[in-house]
Amino acid sequence: MTSTNPATPTAVAATDAPWWTRAVVYQVYPRSFADSDGDGIGDLGGIRSKLDYLAELGVDALWLSPVYPSPQHDNGYDISDYQEIEPVFGSLAEFDLLLAEAHERGIKIVMDLVVNHTSDEHAWFRESRSSPTNPKRDWYWWRKPRADGGPPNGWGSAFSGPAWTLDEQTGEYYLHLFARQQPDLNWENPEVRRAVYSMMNWWLDRGVDGFRMDVINFIAKQAELIDGPAPATGGGSPMGPQIHDYLQEMHAAVFGGRTGEHLTVGEMPGVDTDDAVLFTDPAHGEVDMVFQFEHVGLDQGAHKFDVLPRSLPALKKNLAHWQDGLAETGWNSLYLNNHDQPRLVSRFGNDTDFRYESATLWGLVLHLHRGTPYIYQGEEIGMTNVRFDSIDDYRDLESLNHYREAVDEFDLDPGSVLAGVQTMSRDNARTPMQWDATEQAGFTTGTPWLPVNPNHPEINAAADRAAERSVFRFYQRLIALRHESAVVALGRFTLLEPEHDRLYAFTRTLGDETLLVVANASDAPLDAPLPVDVSGAELVLGNYPDVAVADAALRPWEARLYRL
Repeated sequence: MTSTNPATPTAVAATDAPWWTRAVVYQVYPRSFADSDGDGIGDLGGIRSKLDYLAELGVDALWLSPVYPSPQHDNGYDISDYQEIEPVFGSLAEFDLLLAEAHERGIKIVMDLVVNHTSDEHAWFRESRSSPTNPKRDWYWWRKPRADGGPPNGWGSAFSGPAWTLDEQTGEYYLHLFARQQPDLNWENPEVRRAVYSMMNWWLDRGVDGFRMDVINFIAKQAELIDGPAPATGGGSPMGPQIHDYLQEMHAAVFGGRTGEHLTVGEMPGVDTDDAVLFTDPAHGEVDMVFQFEHVGLDQGAHKFDVLPRSLPALKKNLAHWQDGLAETGWNSLYLNNHDQPRLVSRFGNDTDFRYESATLWGLVLHLHRGTPYIYQGEEIGMTNVRFDSIDDYRDLESLNHYREAVDEFDLDPGSVLAGVQTMSRDNARTPMQWDATEQAGFTTGTPWLPVNPNHPEINAAADRAAERSVFRFYQRLIALRHESAVVALGRFTLLEPEHDRLYAFTRTLGDETLLVVANASDAPLDAPLPVDVSGAELVLGNYPDVAVADAALRPWEARLYRL
């Protein structure tokens, strides 16, 4: 047996741990979750209609992707009004109903906070671009052209093309790290920060339970690269050193005087474990946990759509690195898919021959790590990637921009480019939730904004919950384990057999209790000896029936949880 981090278990009193150490968060992508009015777009009424389903699953909080007014250039992540509800989703009154009805079921509501940028249709930006002398001009990043007429630096947008757009009216460039319709706010301006904190307090006063903060580490820019004598090339992170000051100020201004159970999770591209410890150390007062991207970048080459073979040892080592790095201070968020990532079972498992087995294997593996698990809608029933045959069927701005740039500007083979989009497009996660086997999967009575996955007659919530082998029921048990077991919530993580290319094995230990996870992440049986003697152990959970406790042979995509 080989292992990493054979450290002495840390005994943390369960009564001293924050509530979110035992919590599981469910992400709702409102546009694709449930449509209550037949217009083909999910809405707040649809979410309300599924609250009993979510309560039955057992989740503790719902993270709502943006429901604010938006021109929808980036499906709601371009916000034009922070203190209203997008009419296609409903109204503030309906939001208040959702909040109250969720709270009645013991479910918290976490809002998406998108304050690195706004929509170019936000009132703040309309004022800012109206004149170089407008009082809100400095609310965004404006710079004059270089001597050659080009932008201030060579930063590239995350959605292809340059990160600077020339505004013809005023003759200056504005910065947008994402789409040109998403200008970046200038957080160096204290008026911007005060306006954001006021808005956050407004939502908390309304009863919201916290925020998932979109690319929050980008709010602090490396200003010296923007204003330096030579253009700075793209790549790396634009994050500046002011980020800790901003987050500490935010925490004090928004959460400092409040009681109750709130949650803050910062999405932070490019951070490492040393950064995450600083961000999530309770003594610093910044955020409770971070979303990092190292593990979901391991199968990507030069860019997101350049798909590489997946390596189980690399994935295990990376996740263990984060477990070890935040073992003493800070906290991990746990995820393998979300609204920006392909479906878990298609990316990491076998979504045809062993869909149930690989979906439940990855559920068990992820939920038994130390951190707060995030379930993305449809994950709990084993929803898969979709495969559209034409680029015209896609709606995702990132995918469309990449395809057009690769084909039109770089003259790459359209078929090869489309294959990358089919594998990695964000639309894989955004096809409508599959509730039943009816024509539009029970999502809508109208025409859905994005086509329903054709496999919905076989893969849907109604069929899965009624099945003998139900992904939903398996996830119920995983969630209950985290609620019930201090070792699941707080135990020390130790990776076993880090170099094995098929076996995922680790222990969780707290005090004198140890749990063992063994999982065969492959299509073939695995007959190698288990890394720990399980004679006399209790089999707590597994995804195959009729398991002899001490049987060392693992069937394809078999996962077991033992109490030693």
